[in-house]
Amino acid sequence: MFRFPEGVAFWVVYVWVFAREFALIRTARRAPAGAQDAGTLRLIMIGQNVALVAATAASFLPWLVIRHSLVALVAGTCVLFAGGVARRVCFRTLGEHFTGAVVVKGDQPVIERGPYRWVRHPSYTAGMMVFLGIAIALDSWVSVAILLVVPALIYLRRARVEERAFLETIGEPYRAYMARTKRFIPFVV
Repeated sequence: MFRFPEGVAFWVVYVWVFAREFALIRTARRAPAGAQDAGTLRLIMIGQNVALVAATAASFLPWLVIRHSLVALVAGTCVLFAGGVARRVCFRTLGEHFTGAVVVKGDQPVIERGPYRWVRHPSYTAGMMVFLGIAIALDSWVSVAILLVVPALIYLRRARVEERAFLETIGEPYRAYMARTKRFIPFVV
C-alpha cells in the first residue's frame, strides 16, 4: 500500500471511494441534529477514523505483517473497489432518502429494490467491505482484526438505531420488510 508504483492504484481507488463519503458526511453535518440519529453519525466519524489510524499503525509493526505484500495489495484494492461500487449502487438506489444521519420521514417509502431487496442495510455491508479492503492492503493481521471488528460494531449500532427509527416512524410496512430480509448478508444475518 505504501510502495511505489504498486500502491498508486490503491490510493486512486481509496480517494475515489472516500470522496463520496466525505461529501455525504459534510452534507449530514449541516443538517439539524435529530433524535433519530442517536449520535451514530458522530460514532461513525470518530470510530472509523480511530480504527483506520490504529490499523495503519499496526501495519508498521514487522511481527504483525502477513508478508504477502503484492498479493495483499491487489486483493485489498479489489475488495475496496467492490465495496465502493456497492456503496454507490446503494446511494443511487435510495436517492434522496440516503442520508448521512438517520432521518426517517413519515411519508418515506420502504425501498425494496436493488440491493435492498436482499438485505436491509447493504450500504453498511458495502462499508464493511471498504474497510476490509483497506485492512487486507495493510497486510497485517491486527489491521484486519481492527478493521473487521470496529466497523462491524459501529454499523451494527447504526442499523439498530435506524431500524428503531423506521419502526417508530413508518411502522408495519418496515416491520414486514424486516421479517422478509436479513440485516447485512442475504440468507445469513
